[in-house]
Amino acid sequence: MKMTLVAIVTAVAALSFNAYAEEMNMGGDSMQSMNMNRTMKEVTGAKAEGSIKAIDQEKHMVTIAHGAIPAIQWPAMTMGFTATPEQVMGLHTGDKVAFTFSTVGSTAKIESIDKMK
Repeated sequence: MKMTLVAIVTAVAALSFNAYAEEMNMGGDSMQSMNMNRTMKEVTGAKAEGSIKAIDQEKHMVTIAHGAIPAIQWPAMTMGFTATPEQVMGLHTGDKVAFTFSTVGSTAKIESIDKMK
């Protein structure tokens, strides 16, 4: 009985780890295998909506989980954007926002951001 229970727990743990690893690898595709040309070209005025996950006033960064952005062929993801203190004033973790941003290389910068109602 004890051996059967240990075998079941081990099997469940192994399957859970595989599912988690597959989820973190986005179905087998790692971030390194993504078409990085999408993030390397300069983008201006891209529009998106998302939810604020974190605001770091010292680093002037706001982390946003945004939906897919078809105009620049980006999938939904959570990422950091540089922002001025004035841009994030009055915003809080969990707020739903609509924003525009630009990118240069791998740096994304908020151009405008508004709390959604």
